[in-house]
Amino acid sequence: MILLWGSNARETHPIFFHHVLKGIRAGARCYVVDPRRTGTADFAHGHAALDVGTDIALANAMGREILAAGLWHRDFVGRATEGLDEYRAGVEPCTLEWAEAETKVPAALIREMAHAYARAERAMICWTLGITEHHNAVDNVLALINLALLTGHVGRWGSGLNPLRGQNNVQGGGDMGAIPDRLPGFQHVENARLRGAFEAAWGMKLPPKRGKHLSAMFHAMEEGELTALYCIGENPLASEADQTRARRLLEGLEWFVAQDLTLTKTAALADVVLPAAASWCEGEGTVTNSERRVQRVRKAVEPPAGAREDLAILFEIARRLGHDWGAPSAERVWDEVRRLSPVHAGMSYARLDAAGGLHWPCWDETHPGEAFLHSRLWEDPVRGPRAGFHPVVHDPPVERLDADYPMRLTTGRRLDEFNTGVQTSGYRSPLRRSETLDIHPDDAARLGLSDGERVRVRSRRGCVEVPVRLDPRLRPGLTFMTMHFPDDVATNLLTIDATDPKSGTAEFKAAAVRLERIEA
Repeated sequence: MILLWGSNARETHPIFFHHVLKGIRAGARCYVVDPRRTGTADFAHGHAALDVGTDIALANAMGREILAAGLWHRDFVGRATEGLDEYRAGVEPCTLEWAEAETKVPAALIREMAHAYARAERAMICWTLGITEHHNAVDNVLALINLALLTGHVGRWGSGLNPLRGQNNVQGGGDMGAIPDRLPGFQHVENARLRGAFEAAWGMKLPPKRGKHLSAMFHAMEEGELTALYCIGENPLASEADQTRARRLLEGLEWFVAQDLTLTKTAALADVVLPAAASWCEGEGTVTNSERRVQRVRKAVEPPAGAREDLAILFEIARRLGHDWGAPSAERVWDEVRRLSPVHAGMSYARLDAAGGLHWPCWDETHPGEAFLHSRLWEDPVRGPRAGFHPVVHDPPVERLDADYPMRLTTGRRLDEFNTGVQTSGYRSPLRRSETLDIHPDDAARLGLSDGERVRVRSRRGCVEVPVRLDPRLRPGLTFMTMHFPDDVATNLLTIDATDPKSGTAEFKAAAVRLERIEA
């Protein structure tokens, strides 16, 4: 059983979706949880078209049904988890009837999904930004983890939890410490013993407190606490929620350096721009994919004149700051990672080359790499701590609908475009169409709008003008836009920057808007 939750994988992860289709054709059942009836949902056995922001209500109701029907994995839960009683109490009010009223998903379909997931011999939950671009992103993910723990669908072949990554090395960035509270190998910076190993290797004291995530950095700019920024491979002017605020804060910095492959809208604001090479073909290193497989990247061509590999740029900056690290060497940097991160210790370049990639954790050069991240939970007795249930409660979107802003705007991607268009808009595509506001035909009829008519879309933060596109796959009251064409339609002028306090992710998926006709 494959449960795609908040994921339009057919368009946003098309290569991965080929594997999903192979599973479906081999007999797997597939259910899609998504407010829109996407192309992905066309291949599913069931489509739960929930109201935006009601994911926890749906997951909790599924958990309650699994418990009530006696379908939970008693042996696994008793041996490998803790906190079941608290979880049971938390989901007890979440009846099928209550969930139908909150989510607009029929109670019979909620029950069907719960039973199919719990009874499946192997089951996988995959999610993407439809779960995480909310003000309660972490709680949304915890609600799904609870379901996996309840049924034992974790840590074994064909069963697990898979956050699908939007870019090839998102996982690798986190692994290397690109998270405010972690050092490489997910070692917590506030743990004195773990931090001490890095201090000894680097010959300096490290700050003992976690840093700031992206949203907190913008808040620090607003407070005058952060006055200089070094931005590598990121385009926040176009990708941040509330684009007006993002521009004001970036323009207000005392010193701003941008390092990127192209001159993005963000880089155009910088005091200094450092042209970087294309890391996928003009540099050496590693990437880590969604299944924790570390793979080698090899230089195919030299970068154009004036551009340098990211590593070379960082080494040169260090040299000018008085720290001579020698010649840039991706393998030498990786060997330092292996010395300091136990989960990467066995992954020499030679082994990565020979095996075509290895999964972390890989403890030494005789270890094959763990096939299943949480396989320890199936050992008897369990090695290490038990996995804990985390009761979470339904919390609707921050911005409620009202008479002034009666419609919901959610955002997403299309198959042939990528994010803010930096990597795709310069190329022709037979699939490309310009930005539209997709609305249900009933809403168009009620507002007297015709297909292709330009309207003004207004939120509490800004407004844009965009053509209407009728889409019967939406539910009435729901509208959809992308952020692929910021030069033509700056969608993020509309979105709200309400953020999840745990992850810092903004609520891109749920803004309140109204539509205004533009007089001829």
